[in-house]
Parts: sequence; C-alpha cells; structure tokens
Amino acid sequence: MNPSQGVNMLKVALLQLSPEADAKTAMDRGVAACEAAAAAGADIALFPEMWSNGYAMFDASNTSKGAAWMATAVSADSPFVTAFQDAARRLKLAIAITFMESHQPRPRNSMRLFDREGRLVLAYSKVHVCTFGTEAYCSPGEGFSVATLQTARGPVQVGAMICFDREFPESARVLALLGAELVLVPNACIFDDHRLIQMKSRAFENKIALAMTNYPQTHVEGNGRSLAISPAAWARNPATGGSIYRETLLLETAAAPGIYYCEFDLDDIRHYRRNAIWGTTHRRPDAYASIVDPRLVPEYKENPSLIH
Repeated sequence: MNPSQGVNMLKVALLQLSPEADAKTAMDRGVAACEAAAAAGADIALFPEMWSNGYAMFDASNTSKGAAWMATAVSADSPFVTAFQDAARRLKLAIAITFMESHQPRPRNSMRLFDREGRLVLAYSKVHVCTFGTEAYCSPGEGFSVATLQTARGPVQVGAMICFDREFPESARVLALLGAELVLVPNACIFDDHRLIQMKSRAFENKIALAMTNYPQTHVEGNGRSLAISPAAWARNPATGGSIYRETLLLETAAAPGIYYCEFDLDDIRHYRRNAIWGTTHRRPDAYASIVDPRLVPEYKENPSLIH
C-alpha cells in the first residue's frame, strides 16, 4: 500500500437534495447547501441531475407538457448558473451545478463545474439522452472532455458523465483516455444493485474514481444510494509480494435527503493508477474498429412491455 495513504484527501459533498419545483427555489436551496458543504470542509459540491427543475418528469407523449417543460430551460449565463459561480468564488468551493440548458432546437441536460475561484473549468452536456422518455425533448451533447480542476489539494483531472451516460462503457473509457482521475456523475433514477456493480466496474476497468449524486426518495425516480467509488481494488502485500483485495465502494448513502461526504485519497489513487495493469495501457485499438461503426447501432423501437 502506498505509504503516503491518508495524507492528500479530496472531500466531495454529494448534495442528495429533494427536488424543487422552480429554478429560483432550487437556486436558493442549492446555494444554501453549498454553504453547508463549504463549512464542512468540502473541496467539491456535486448536485443531482438537472437540479434547475428537479428533473421534473411527465408523460413524453403529451406534447403540450413537453413544450411547457422545455420553457423552463435556463441559459448558461442566467442568474441561476451565475449564482453558483459566485458562490464558488465566495465559498472557495468547486461547484458542479446541473441544469436544463437553453439550446436549439431543444434544450440540453447540462453541468457546469466552477473552481474555487469561480472560474468555469468544465462545460458538459449529456451525450446519451434518454429519448425513450422525458428527455425526448432534449438535444444530446457532442462529446466528452476532461479539465484540470485546481483545488486546495492541488490539480485534479476531472470529467463528467450524467446518469444514462454511465450505462455505456465507452463514456468512462473515453474519459479515462483523456486522462480523468475523478469523474463526477449527476444522476436521477432508481438506483439498484445492477447499476452499483456497473459503476464499480467502470471505476475498476478504467482506473478512475467516481462520485455520483442521486435524488433521494422524495423524487418520483429517486431512492438515494449516492456513491463514492475508488479504482484502487488491490494493494501490494509487502510480506508476500502478492496482492491484497480492497473494497472500492467508499460510500453508499441512505434513501433520505441530506448532504453526504466522501473522501478520495489522491496519493493512493495515483499510486494505484501508475502501477495497476488495468485501464488504458494494454489496449488494442487496432482491433476495436467495430465499436465506432455507425452501421452497428440498431434503431431503437419502444416496447411498452419493457422496463427501463
């Protein structure tokens, strides 16, 4: 095990908050949560998916409700977003705020990450939108990116996936290839053991840490279970030269609303990333052409008998 373990801890606040009905209320409640997170010594505050409207859900076949839903979108320079930029600067806290972003022809499911000086570090819009439901009224994002987030613990390479993005192994792998150490995952769904195992696999196979904030049970599609997962699945046994199994699930929250905290040992994670065989080093991209062949993406046809 890395001898410096426990020295360089990055503290993330998972803001597992009940949804609010409008952007103004969500803004006020969200800023107050960030103030609490900063007072608790957090380095990063992470909201659940589409916090600006509490990921309000409706029957996607009702076009009038769809139009009303799209009308609640806010721009990236709106008072809603800039309030969190100002809070990040005032609180010396990195804030990952989520919102339905004004965009043509349809809004986007977006996240903005501001650093502790209020500088915009990462702008991301959900690539894999759920076109079989509410997000049929959203435009997809265009790709993944990784940015350097300056924290009190030093620079950290950060990327993002939003909810359905994590269902696709390509999302995490692209972020790993771009150098992500920590991936922020705003979420809005009933989380189960299958998805938990999936998230642990994403961290393990890519050597990335994951922090996910879900909605609590007060959301129609929420049940808590926000997560913090380390990639460091093994440690070296100095006595035998072999390996020691390590549990990678650092935190799984209850279903109730609250602010939950997790800490990532950056030195330990980086030591593991340098030495473990998994991740991006032994790949054979020359054998993977089929992955990016658009002809192999079948058309999705909704089957009402299936549960998503």
